[in-house]
Amino acid sequence: MILCVLLFLGYTTAVTAQDAAVKRTPEELKELFGYCAKTDLMEKYKFTAEMADKVGEIDYWARLQQQSIDANTNETYATAGELQTEVIKRYKAIHLSDEQLKGLLDIEKNKGTCPATELVFNKKFDTLSTARALQLYKTLHRKPLIDKLGINGRQADMLFEIEVWKEKEAFDISKIPETDFNRIRRTVAMSHERDRRFKVVGLSDEQIAKAVAFFNEKQL
Repeated sequence: MILCVLLFLGYTTAVTAQDAAVKRTPEELKELFGYCAKTDLMEKYKFTAEMADKVGEIDYWARLQQQSIDANTNETYATAGELQTEVIKRYKAIHLSDEQLKGLLDIEKNKGTCPATELVFNKKFDTLSTARALQLYKTLHRKPLIDKLGINGRQADMLFEIEVWKEKEAFDISKIPETDFNRIRRTVAMSHERDRRFKVVGLSDEQIAKAVAFFNEKQL
């Protein structure tokens, strides 16, 4: 059995470089786990959603325990080492495989950005009108987008409308202080809404990924 390094001691859910300097509460970190690490555990290491949620609950519980240990108010655990022993027991109790435990270690070792929470915004959209932005997109990028995704002209125009909405929304979100967790919540909601609108246009998951990459590259 692989000895699992205690998740709460070293593992911080992947967030943007800016957000990494912000001290988050255990509750906020639990929410971030759902946005970022849960997806990684399911996609990369074949965790079921239920199993990933159990890992998140253990992580949350451990953070609360560590918080009280730091404040000298924990009535059960006096040290982080005692808590570590209990956390390992809890991991074993949910029947993680060696490969899944390795996955937890790999996520800790390879921390990176979390696309769902990473806010990228274009300052031009502070003053650029929707009509002008749509005109520029169509003039500069309509044919390349059609060729890239294999879509028709009407679909391309609908994607431009979605992208302009997203850019306006992103600039609005950028006004929220980085210390305010609602900035992350709204960023995640914006990303989900964009994907939902892409599906309404008729894009497949593969085309959605190509569309996101296209617009990341083709900034106004």
